[in-house]
Amino acid sequence: MIKRTLFFGNPAYLSTKNEQLLVSFPDDKPDRTVPIEDIGMLVLENQQITITNGLLCKLTDRKVAVVSCNAQHLPDGLLLPMQGHTEQTERVRYQLEASQPLKKNLWQQTVSAKIKNQYCLLKEKGKESKRMEYLYKNVSSGDSGNNEAQAAAIYWQSLFDFPDFNRGQNGIPPNNLLNYGYAILRAVIARALVSSGMLPGVGIWHRNKYNAYCLADDIMEPYRPYVDLVVAFIVENNDQIEEITTDLKKELLAIPALDVIIDGQKSPLMVAASRTSSSLFECFAGIRRKIVYPDYG
Repeated sequence: MIKRTLFFGNPAYLSTKNEQLLVSFPDDKPDRTVPIEDIGMLVLENQQITITNGLLCKLTDRKVAVVSCNAQHLPDGLLLPMQGHTEQTERVRYQLEASQPLKKNLWQQTVSAKIKNQYCLLKEKGKESKRMEYLYKNVSSGDSGNNEAQAAAIYWQSLFDFPDFNRGQNGIPPNNLLNYGYAILRAVIARALVSSGMLPGVGIWHRNKYNAYCLADDIMEPYRPYVDLVVAFIVENNDQIEEITTDLKKELLAIPALDVIIDGQKSPLMVAASRTSSSLFECFAGIRRKIVYPDYG
């Protein structure tokens, strides 16, 4: 079943009753309810939202990712369950004991999948790059040749019809849309990793000591082109992208429900993320050798 992403941009009081999320409004609007079991992600944007601890407990029990936004309306916090799997301790042990050669191999697979999906997105838009095709087919162990960065230079100069566009956290639009979309994607991937019993902070490549989601940042890489696809569509169909309006947020918040092809089958992105995280654990445990990533092509 496709889990729902709920967005709250107005003041509200969120509580729980009979295993339902109960939404009460400060005006005369009638209360609304949503089954908690149907929710995959909750995005809290308005600064005047109140949420009860009882509801938070039920949301974490159901492995719902709760995303909070700052005063600038950008996602800046993420609540996940402390224990997401019955075999948590054993699974974490496999993750922590992963050898360096295994991590390099997993990163090689990850970078190759990312560049291939970027290449396929450009090809779909009539901007095929033979150099990127070469780069995704020739990623070395641990990406020692830095193919990821080489591909990024080509990709970002080709994807948008803006002269000298560069991807950067504080760069010109549509970087603002990309930042928002990636934050939603990061929450989806972190939720999947926790549900598979792994620590999202212990990466296979990312290792910044200030980053609490290194593994999520690793595993989300091949999924990024799906965010780029949505942002490219927004750019092509909207004259105003300086501000992320409510309508634009609706399009970005649909990312978890996007259909992707994974292991030869169509699947919502949020479900695919769980398949990817499950396959990653099996790689750590020595059950399989390859991570299952979505294939844009």
